[in-house]
Amino acid sequence: MSSKQRFLLLFLLIGLTFNSQAQVAATFTNPLLPAGADPWSIYKDGYYYYTHTTGRNITLWKTKSLSQLKKAPQKVVWTPPATGPNSKDIWAPELHFLGGKWYLYYAADAGTNQTHRLWVLENSSPDPMQGTWVDKGKISDPADKWAIDGSVFDHDGQLYFVWSGWDGDVNGRQEIYIAKMKNPWTIEGERHKLSTPVFHWERNGDLTTPNDPPHVDVNEGPQLLRRGQKVHLIYSASGCWTDTYALGMLSASATSNLLLPGSWTKTTVPVFQQMPAGGVYAPGHNSFFKSPDGTEDWILYHANDEPGQGCGRFRTPRAQKFTWNADDTPNFGQPLPTNTLLPKPAGEK
Repeated sequence: MSSKQRFLLLFLLIGLTFNSQAQVAATFTNPLLPAGADPWSIYKDGYYYYTHTTGRNITLWKTKSLSQLKKAPQKVVWTPPATGPNSKDIWAPELHFLGGKWYLYYAADAGTNQTHRLWVLENSSPDPMQGTWVDKGKISDPADKWAIDGSVFDHDGQLYFVWSGWDGDVNGRQEIYIAKMKNPWTIEGERHKLSTPVFHWERNGDLTTPNDPPHVDVNEGPQLLRRGQKVHLIYSASGCWTDTYALGMLSASATSNLLLPGSWTKTTVPVFQQMPAGGVYAPGHNSFFKSPDGTEDWILYHANDEPGQGCGRFRTPRAQKFTWNADDTPNFGQPLPTNTLLPKPAGEK
């Protein structure tokens, strides 16, 4: 081989190495963390703040790049009291910035599932990783029934609260409720039922545990998504312990009365569901975020890698970009296999 050929070969190898490194730097793979159910994030002042269910406390992560969440600093910002109505089973925390203050919404109980209710903390620090979290108490409508998965949203200047709850006092069916809010820690008026499990894909929920009913129908994890003149409520359907845990959708006109069940139309099929061929099971309990430059929409969700892994420690947080249909409904596509090279959200450094 001549010196010229050796030089060309070396130049080619350097180019290939550079291109490979550039490709890796511009991409990421799921999962975002080794474990974590019910993922949630919010973007403010150049940072994403992320949280998920730990069961024992509320932990926040802070990062400029959600795709690099594994490298982000984390901090336990709230530990429950040793005893009391909100001392155990800390589920599905959500962080919101409302009226110039931070609020953490979470579900908790006194040690038995039947006592699960929703609670909120307040922090006036500009950075939710700092400052003091003040207990603002339980969030409840007058019925004060079992409740989990609370989320708050602002629609045209009015705050609303949505959650998953029981109609009565006996486990067997979880439904989606909505109510107006007087302020970030107080529900105003009665709750209104928006969704109950009616389709077969919402009603997979057989149980064999001694302290539970033999079957539970589930609608839970409600999240609001607006585009144009449409409002969408994305929720998780069927038991999280089943492989068929999936996402359903309710849609309403943005000008309608969101408290009225008749304002909403439910899709007859899931909008996001398991993909056994890709090794993705029980995808659900999602939230949404925008890319740093605001041009892309992303879904953040948890899923299992194998069948039969249930609601436990095997669930991992994942993110992927989604698009919109011509009628302003979201198109989530299919959950992608882990280790798929995905372009980082637009605007990530």
